[in-house]
Amino acid sequence: MADFYINVFLDDEKLKKIEEAGVADQIAEIDGKKAIQIGMTKKDKKKLVKGIDSLTFDDSNACVLPEDAETTLMAVISEVKTLDCMKFAIIKLYNPLAGRGISGRGSGGR
Repeated sequence: MADFYINVFLDDEKLKKIEEAGVADQIAEIDGKKAIQIGMTKKDKKKLVKGIDSLTFDDSNACVLPEDAETTLMAVISEVKTLDCMKFAIIKLYNPLAGRGISGRGSGGR
């Protein structure tokens, strides 16, 4: 069982992608809406919070990604055809060099 979750609320388009990926059996109802929950570790959460400043978690340790990040996550789910995809998705969602200049740490000031 995961420590933290990403909730993806499903509209018709997202529902179709989930069905095509073969994970429709994992659709849950959250706050009266159809959704999927992608589990992640504490380490994944730390990376996401660092990469997405506006990310907040609720009392159930779940968050909702911004639209562009959610689109990326849906593409990963469609590609790998599982909701157990954070190890792959974190690579696409978290950019450790975002916002750093080319002469950032480790360049020796060259």
